[in-house]
Formats: sequence, structure tokens, C-alpha cells
Amino acid sequence: MHLPCVPRRLYCPCVPHLRPPADELDVTIRCQADPGVSVRLHSRHFPDEYGVGFSVEARADGLRAELPGVAVWVWDDAWLPDFIGQLAADYQGWTEERRWQTNHLAVRAVFHSRGHVALTWHLQPWVSRSDTWRASITTWLEAGEQMSRLAADLREFLPKP
Repeated sequence: MHLPCVPRRLYCPCVPHLRPPADELDVTIRCQADPGVSVRLHSRHFPDEYGVGFSVEARADGLRAELPGVAVWVWDDAWLPDFIGQLAADYQGWTEERRWQTNHLAVRAVFHSRGHVALTWHLQPWVSRSDTWRASITTWLEAGEQMSRLAADLREFLPKP
């Protein structure tokens, strides 16, 4: 019996040739206090109608960490642009640490005096293994306009499917 070859849609974020094609759009978050510290979201792709995949690059003096295979899905508790947008809306401040996370990326937000927000970006390629690397980068932004601009950029980069 001869069966026709039917192409299957394969998606594996860890294997480059099994990732959907990426587009050129990216978002770079630079630390206001130290412009050499940055986080870049790039290589956006759409694995299916329910999610958006992308890579994250963190840079600081003596550090460069690349995390491919980050994905956000419509069923996630919070969408990253909405999380950042809420931080921007609360530009007058808040008292407790706020967090957002998905499979391999977490963001922690702390409001500081004089209207600044510290966003700490935690990258971890394997969440279930103890023998893996982790990297954290903190970017400082103004609570008002810079956070609003970041939320708008993230809405363009990570549209809800």
C-alpha cells in the first residue's frame, strides 16, 4: 500500500529548522541608568493560531544571554503587553512587587522613588532541570512615558492571536 506524503506541521522551539519562519520586528528595552544594559525580543513567529513565539537576548557588561523558544499563548493568565500597560497606567506607584511569566521568561516589576520602575528580566532555558543556566537583567525606565511606549511596542510585537 502506498500512502501519499502529507506534510505535517512540526514545531519545536529548540530545533532551529523546525521553527516557523521569523519576521524582522523586534523590541529593545534599554536601561535608562546604563544604556549598555538591554533586553531585546526578536525573531517573532506564529507557531499556530493560539500563540506567538520569540527569542530574548539580554546584554550587559560582560554578559550576553540568548533564549530562543519563548512562547505566549492565548490561554496564559496575563499577556505581557497588558502587564506592562497596567504598570504604565499605575505611573504614580505601587507598593508590592509585580510579576509576569511564561515558559522560560519572567519579568519582575518594582516601583522606586522619583517615578522609576525596575524591570528585572529572568531568562531560564530549562525550568525542570537543576543543571541549567539562568540570567537576570534589570532595566530602569521612567514610570510614565517610557513604560507607555514600551507597552505600545510590545502590543505591536506580541499581538493577541
